[in-house]
Amino acid sequence: MKKDNQNHYSTTDTEKNIHTDFTNNMTYGEYLQLDQILSSQKRLSDHHDEMLFIIIHQVSELWMKLILHELNAAIESIEKDDLSTSFKQLARVSKIQTQIIHAWDVLSTLTPSEYMEFRDSLGQASGFQSFQYRMIEFALGYKTDHVLKIYKKEPALYIELEKAYKAPGLYDVAIKQLKKAGFPIPNKILNRDYSTPYKENQTVREAWLAVYRDVDRYWDLYELAEKLVDIEDWLQQWRFRHMKTVERIIGFKQGTGGSSGVHYLKKVLDQRFFPELWDLRTEL
Repeated sequence: MKKDNQNHYSTTDTEKNIHTDFTNNMTYGEYLQLDQILSSQKRLSDHHDEMLFIIIHQVSELWMKLILHELNAAIESIEKDDLSTSFKQLARVSKIQTQIIHAWDVLSTLTPSEYMEFRDSLGQASGFQSFQYRMIEFALGYKTDHVLKIYKKEPALYIELEKAYKAPGLYDVAIKQLKKAGFPIPNKILNRDYSTPYKENQTVREAWLAVYRDVDRYWDLYELAEKLVDIEDWLQQWRFRHMKTVERIIGFKQGTGGSSGVHYLKKVLDQRFFPELWDLRTEL
């Protein structure tokens, strides 16, 4: 090897295969379409910290896109009785959720005084209107028709949301696995109206209890149940960090989207997605 002027070994001889001519080849930036991504942070004010606000929310939306990609794949895998593949997909969802939670730590560096400098520029735009967050809720079984009204402005998006609204969620396909394992799940649960929120059922609760009391026999169902608990646990931690970050920055002011702000965010912490999986812990 040759030595450079600072007495460090040069990599010239050892890295001769590094590509530098991209005249006829795709670059890293082109593959990732970085010109579009990095030019999408358009501040509506001159305030320095609006850039932080925009990027945090854009990054969160990208993570949510990946969560939906994995959740929908997991639902399909479970429907095909391919539980081992679904475990990988659901584990990935949980890891992604930790990244979104940490995003609140960065946003919480924004002080109330700084946010007030550009908050009016947002108009009525709010994270409450995130269609991807709604689709995650739908995939997890929490269905509310009133939120669909927000998206009537965009017909193609409305159709996509309505389809997800009426489709079976993650818990629905998990309960069908209980039936396939021989548990007497009633047809009214298996063939229910998926556009309505799931309600606790005694038969489902007894089935999950049996799974947890005989882990060796029902290992796959036990593993599936714990993956669902992981996802709900992380989602609730995300919601809690959201609520505390909002309280830290705007106190108890009304949200830009018209919600009651912190009061609303506290209320959604009581929502449950997989109730029997939490209740059985008391009974075991």
